[in-house]
Amino acid sequence: MSIPAALAWVLILAGLWALLVWVPHLIRVSKDPRSKDEKGAMTRYFTMEFMKATTSMILGIATLVIGARGLAG
Repeated sequence: MSIPAALAWVLILAGLWALLVWVPHLIRVSKDPRSKDEKGAMTRYFTMEFMKATTSMILGIATLVIGARGLAG
């Protein structure tokens, strides 16, 4: 299947956006005091944010790859 170059670029930009937004978010969340309890164990807050961010980054990478492959032909 072939996709137009304009659509491929949209997919590439969407994939890059996902990575540019979620990586700093994950770094901020890891430094947030709500991320660890008194014993230093990860909390449900961190787990939920981690799962949300990593899922979005994986989908962003997939989108980026699809766009790049679309440009490559």
